[in-house]
Amino acid sequence: MDGSAANDAFVEFDRVQKSYDGETLVVKDLNLSIGRGEFLTMLGPSGSGKTTCLMMLAGFETATHGEIRLGGQEINNIPPHKRGIGMVFQNYALFPHMTVAENLAFPLEVRKMGKSEREEKVKRALDMVQMGSFGGRRPAQLSGGQQQRIALARALVFEAELVLMDEPLGALDKQLREHMQFEIKHIADNLGITVVYVTHDQTEALTMSDRVAVFQDGRIQQLDPPDVLYEEPQNSFVAQFIGENNTLNGTVKSMTADKAVVELDNGEMIDTVPVNVNAVGDRTLVSIRPERVEFNKDRLAPDAHTLKAEVLEFIYMGDIYRTRLRVAGNDDFIVKTRNAPDQRRLKAGEMLEIGWRPQDCRALDA
Repeated sequence: MDGSAANDAFVEFDRVQKSYDGETLVVKDLNLSIGRGEFLTMLGPSGSGKTTCLMMLAGFETATHGEIRLGGQEINNIPPHKRGIGMVFQNYALFPHMTVAENLAFPLEVRKMGKSEREEKVKRALDMVQMGSFGGRRPAQLSGGQQQRIALARALVFEAELVLMDEPLGALDKQLREHMQFEIKHIADNLGITVVYVTHDQTEALTMSDRVAVFQDGRIQQLDPPDVLYEEPQNSFVAQFIGENNTLNGTVKSMTADKAVVELDNGEMIDTVPVNVNAVGDRTLVSIRPERVEFNKDRLAPDAHTLKAEVLEFIYMGDIYRTRLRVAGNDDFIVKTRNAPDQRRLKAGEMLEIGWRPQDCRALDA
């Protein structure tokens, strides 16, 4: 799959493959262009190839085939410390015997930078992550969130144009993790740096990225901005992996360029947008997001579909209600509704009609 960034390509993977044993490909024929100043996230389950791609870009792994270029220059044979890339890992990788300031100065000493310039750059990097007064402390005296900020500052200290981050927020608690997502995004935007970020957390990917590359089985399944990925998944894997998703099994009965009529396994007919089906008779997984389903028929257009549903569970979650239904043989059909004054509480066993717009319903690969 080709992923051309809108602006000039700063990072390029050109037909890159990686095998550890000479037989099994962990990364298969990867073509990917990342624009200067772009925040690109590699998202996927463990073993999908995303971290291997990051490690090849950093220089800790070697591509078995293909070329990796940075700013137009091939970097396959350049050692990691000469690539000028900042790195942030989940385990922070700070030196425990050094102070915060010494940790930050270390990559500058390696680059043979003079003392006064080092001090100035360290101060600027610490201010950037709002840790200006912590230079004299050791890592053990810092909280997890503070250590992660220092790790980030160390990646930024020598003004790298490219920063790679591998699950950097994985060890933090939920609230701090969400706060740091916005912090990292703001810093990246303000500095105009290019970030390649690896995570298996889809919310993190949607929140932070300009574009997301969804990996599975060593290939990019889809590469798009977060909203396109969520609203217009190209296959069942992406639909299921990104956000919550309802699926109904069926068979394509008729098809035009922009409409496929699907007979669900319980015999009901629905209209869908054909995305990843080829012909009449194909089995399909019909995909519909929980927030696109309506209980209130008055809100639906005349051409909207309605299906019978049985309430199995109705859960209050503060800002939303989450209702689990039995629909067309699926006992895990979820509907999310806003906590609004007119939303009555539903009871298990209640029968109702639900509906949605045909354009919100996608026919994907079975």
